[in-house]
Amino acid sequence: MTVDRSDPYAVLGLSPHATQEQIRHAYRTLMRQHHPDTRTAVAPADAATAAANTTLQRAIAAYATLGDPARRAEYDQRVTQGARSTPTRVGAGVRYPGNPPNQPHIVVGPVRWHRRPT
Repeated sequence: MTVDRSDPYAVLGLSPHATQEQIRHAYRTLMRQHHPDTRTAVAPADAATAAANTTLQRAIAAYATLGDPARRAEYDQRVTQGARSTPTRVGAGVRYPGNPPNQPHIVVGPVRWHRRPT
């Protein structure tokens, strides 16, 4: 069985429909299996140690993407858009009649800090 290492779902062994709880559980399971503190004492140049380090790094990267719901939604959207064959066209912007051509679309003033009522 080959696993696509760039797909965070495959790294954690999950489907794209997994819940946040399932993602957290899979990540913690991989951390317990491959974390340096839970390994047996072997030579540092061991091939198994190198493989465990690689797996650990991939699990951390996968959880960084999937553990945050906003990043997960962004990743899912990027993956589904990558499947489309036509590129997305972005417009140059809209000019309003009262806005001269040499002025920017949005003018931003100084930031004002407001205190919340306590």
